[in-house]
Amino acid sequence: MTTSTAGPTRNGAHPRALAPANLVLTVLLSFFGAIVGIQILATLGITPATSLVGALVAMALARVPITLMRGFRSIHAQNLAQTSISSATFGAANSLFLPIGIPFIFGEPALIVPMLIGVSCAMLLDAYLLYRMFDSTAFPATGTWPPGVAAAEAIKAGDEGGKGARLLGLGLAVGVAGAVFSLPMSAFGVALIGTLAAMIAFGCGLLFGGYSLPVFGLDLNAHYIPHGLMIGAGVVALIQVGRAVSRKRTSRGTPPAAERADGSAGAGSTAPDLSRSLGLGSAGYVAIMILLCLGTGIWTDMSVPMLIGFVVYGAVAAFVHELIVGIAAMHSGWFPAFAVALITLIIGMLIGFPPEALVVLAGFSAATGPAFADMGYDLKAGHMLRGEGADPRFELEGRRQQLIAGMIGFVVAIVVVSLSYQYFFDNGMTAPIDAAYVAAIDAGVSSDVARDLLLWAVPGALLQLIGGSRRQLGILFATGLLISTPAAGWLVAIGLAVRVLVLRWRGPEAKSELEVFAGGAIAGDALYSFFSGSIKAVIK
Repeated sequence: MTTSTAGPTRNGAHPRALAPANLVLTVLLSFFGAIVGIQILATLGITPATSLVGALVAMALARVPITLMRGFRSIHAQNLAQTSISSATFGAANSLFLPIGIPFIFGEPALIVPMLIGVSCAMLLDAYLLYRMFDSTAFPATGTWPPGVAAAEAIKAGDEGGKGARLLGLGLAVGVAGAVFSLPMSAFGVALIGTLAAMIAFGCGLLFGGYSLPVFGLDLNAHYIPHGLMIGAGVVALIQVGRAVSRKRTSRGTPPAAERADGSAGAGSTAPDLSRSLGLGSAGYVAIMILLCLGTGIWTDMSVPMLIGFVVYGAVAAFVHELIVGIAAMHSGWFPAFAVALITLIIGMLIGFPPEALVVLAGFSAATGPAFADMGYDLKAGHMLRGEGADPRFELEGRRQQLIAGMIGFVVAIVVVSLSYQYFFDNGMTAPIDAAYVAAIDAGVSSDVARDLLLWAVPGALLQLIGGSRRQLGILFATGLLISTPAAGWLVAIGLAVRVLVLRWRGPEAKSELEVFAGGAIAGDALYSFFSGSIKAVIK
């Protein structure tokens, strides 16, 4: 490879997402990613990470001795490819197919099309909001964003070779080897690069959530302990974001003039810029909630005060859900989107919204967050490949092109889901979590649930307050409890032990080597999961 990993291409311009060769590749990759995402979610209940698949395809095409393929030698063109396929996969599976399966299982097929329109709008707004807020005080580019680190390190290793490539290859081998034995190796990789305190909280949550019942005889979910903790931590996290908006100082990075011309929060974001992004998101979610109420006809089942309350609650819940998912994704690479959407649904049931409205609420809440988090991963990868802000103008142009590539992926996802959902539903195939949402609506909740949520919200809020906005202890501990995977907890613990020992042995200079190795471990886990999941889905 000949293109530098730390700045502009040879002519000083960033590759354009709408250039013919890039556009053709991103569209084809997006169709592939969307189809695979839906199929694996419907058959296995998980969404595969396809980001690295897009980068590998672009790398392979770059080696084809045809002039048309020469542009894919640019690491920035490869970044656009991984952005588009990742957006299409998460968008089609998590943001679109999953939500519209809820009214199908509930027995209200008339709600499917208006729901699809509403969640499509929510998905596009999600991605745009992260683009605007990336590298702000709320979502800094210096955040971990582990899958983004993995994608960037893989692309850089393919471009540079040398010691970095060997370290990445070793990480890949470790990641694949662990994944063969069904070990979540991404948890090990995340522990090597994440904020130390946040990783400890995340690992403790995973371990305690996994062993609370068999060891202590305590069913956390029966008492809504993880849900209450997340509610308390989420409220405090929202207050912390509000405090960041109110600050008058400017963070380091891109000059505000460049950022204002771009329209994003940008690397030099100020509190007013972040405030405008948050205001745009709030207004957008209110508009989408109104659209959903009108399109689905659920407004006819509610009084005017309840309808207004439903619109406001739905918008606020979606906004908070997005922030919680984004924070968890930024620090850990894992996000409890399904579980947080269930919390939104439970609170809606306690308020007393009618069943059809709860169906819409569950779908809308579940749709917000995944696209937001995924765009963060992709922009982190691009930020690293562009030299981490060394050239502010090039950085902002690169983000714009990534946004375009991501939007291409999301639009393709809308097309694929629109054309294919009926086939899957006719064959009884939906996201497995949809049945849990419908079962919750049918079962209803009692005042005891409200008591448990409020009771456990207090320690969640205190933990988040103690950790502060940099450590996010409450969000990460609750995330671990909701995911409740003890194997991942042990791998986080092992990763933290390796990290401490290596840094003590080799010193701070080993930090960058650990990041490359960690990126390989995360990438190996993702690639093995993708290919094995694809094979299993085809067999089913």
